[in-house]
Amino acid sequence: MTLIVLDASAVLAALAGEPGADAVNAVLPNAVISAVNLTEVGAKLAERGMGEDEIRTTIGMLGLSVVVFDEDDAYAAAMLRMRTRGHGLSLGDRVCLALGIAKGAAIMTADRSWARLDIGADVRLIRGTA
Repeated sequence: MTLIVLDASAVLAALAGEPGADAVNAVLPNAVISAVNLTEVGAKLAERGMGEDEIRTTIGMLGLSVVVFDEDDAYAAAMLRMRTRGHGLSLGDRVCLALGIAKGAAIMTADRSWARLDIGADVRLIRGTA
């Protein structure tokens, strides 16, 4: 099965049982997340009142592999800035996309604007099309 890179929005949808959660849950055995996007998920859960131990347990239940963000990844994400500028992507978004491109993996997100990107990424929306 194809390797899947999950965006923070996809992980949060799965954890909250939101629309699209089934699509995310179906790929979890083959899913990875960047350490940067893991930070985003953890921060959102902290904002909702969870402590670190609960956050670790909650995210850990998904069985995701966490991919380290290194120097090469930093340059790859930086180079996406100009190509994605008109789409309002965050640093975390570009990190996720860069990881997917580098791994030749499909990328799952809840962010519909990603469907309009023309950067060579295999973007899969968890909630239909734009």
